[in-house]
Amino acid sequence: MGRDETETYITVPSFFKCPISLDVMRSPVSLCTGVTYDRPSIQRWLDGGNNTCPATMQILKSKDFVPNLTLQRLIKAWSDSVGSSAAGSQDPASARGIPTKEEVNESLMRLTRIVRFVKDSEASREFLSGREDLVPMLVDIVSAVKTANIKLAFIAIKILDTIIKKGNEGDRERLSKLMLLTNGGDCLTAILLAIQRGDLESKIEAVSVLEVMSSYDAKSKMMIAEREGILTELIKSISTESDPNLMETSLSFMITISKSKRVRSKLIAAKTITKIKDILMTEETISVAVTEKSLKLLEILSSKREGRSEICGGGCVEGVVKKLLKVSTTATEHAVTILWCLCHVFKEDKTVEETVERSNGVTKLLVVIQSNCSPMVRQMAKDLIKVLKVKSSASALAAYETKTTHIMPF
Repeated sequence: MGRDETETYITVPSFFKCPISLDVMRSPVSLCTGVTYDRPSIQRWLDGGNNTCPATMQILKSKDFVPNLTLQRLIKAWSDSVGSSAAGSQDPASARGIPTKEEVNESLMRLTRIVRFVKDSEASREFLSGREDLVPMLVDIVSAVKTANIKLAFIAIKILDTIIKKGNEGDRERLSKLMLLTNGGDCLTAILLAIQRGDLESKIEAVSVLEVMSSYDAKSKMMIAEREGILTELIKSISTESDPNLMETSLSFMITISKSKRVRSKLIAAKTITKIKDILMTEETISVAVTEKSLKLLEILSSKREGRSEICGGGCVEGVVKKLLKVSTTATEHAVTILWCLCHVFKEDKTVEETVERSNGVTKLLVVIQSNCSPMVRQMAKDLIKVLKVKSSASALAAYETKTTHIMPF
C-alpha cells in the first residue's frame, strides 16, 4: 500500500542516527573513542562480549560511556521543528507534516538556549568545538533549509560561527568540505538567505562562516564566488550606509577569496572598486578596520590590469592619497603600495601622477619616508617621489619652453 500523498518527508541529519541501528537516537551516549551511539544499541554490543568501537573497530580502553546531552537537546529541537516524532520512531524519515507555529517557536527556543550555552562560557565553546560529531550535524541542518524551518538553519549557522572560531586549521578545512559538498552545496543556499533576509547579527555570522568555507583552497573560493547572488549581496554590504561590523566582515571575506586570480576578475567586474572608492572618499566617519581592509582589497585588485584601469578611471586615486597618514600605519602602507604599483611599476595611466601631485601626495610621501612604516614601504615612497619629481621637472621645462617661445618667436 502506498504512502499518503500528503505525507511530508524530512531528511534526517546523519549524525542524529545511531551507527548501529541507523535510527534516530533516543538516548545518545559517547564511548571513549568519541563516537556516539544510542544507549540500547551500544549496550547490546558490549553485552555481547565485544571490546571494540563498532564504527572505528578500535579496542576500547574503557567500556564506560557518557550521555551526550548536547546532541540529545539538538535532536529534540530538530524533532520538534519538523513536527515529527522521529526521535522515538522506527521510521525517522516520515513526518506528520508542516509543524505548527507553536512547535516551531518551541524548537527555536530550545536552540536559542544552546546558543546561549555556547556564547556565555568559554568552557562550553571548547567542549562543543571538540565534539567531532557536532559540526557535521549542524551542517546537515543548514543544508536541509529547503525542507526545514529557515530560522532553524540560521541558528545552526550562528552556532557554527561561534564554535568554529575555537577550531584549528584542520577543523576549518573539514567544515569547508562538508558545507560545500553536503547535498550539492545546499549550505550556500541557507547562507545566502541569511545574508538576504536575516537580521544584522545573522548577516555577519553568515559572512563569517562563508570566509571559513572559502579559506580551504582555490576551488572552494571559486565555488562560492560563482554561486549566484553571493558576490552581489556582499558588495551591497560594503556600502557606506551599512553597519561597520558587517562592512568589516564582508571586506575580510572578499580579501580571503581574492587570493584566487579568477575571483579577483569577478570582483572587479562586479564593480567592487566603485564601492571602495565611496568608502575612501566619504566624509562620514569610517572605522580604522574598514579603511585598512578597503585599501588592502584595493591593493590586491590592483594586481590585475582591469583593476588598475578601474582605479585610474574611477576617481579612486584621490581617495587613496587622502588616506595617506590619516588613518593608521597599516592603511598608509597599503595606500603607498597601491600608488607604487600604479606610478612606478606599471605606469599605464599618466593622469595618476597628476592626481597624486594635485592631492598633495608628494608632501605626504616625503613624510612617509621619515615615518615608522616598514623599510620596504619607505623605499616605495622614495621611488614614487623620484617618478613625481621627474614628472614635475618635465612639466616645468615644458612650461618654460612655452613661455620662451612666446617671448622670442622665431
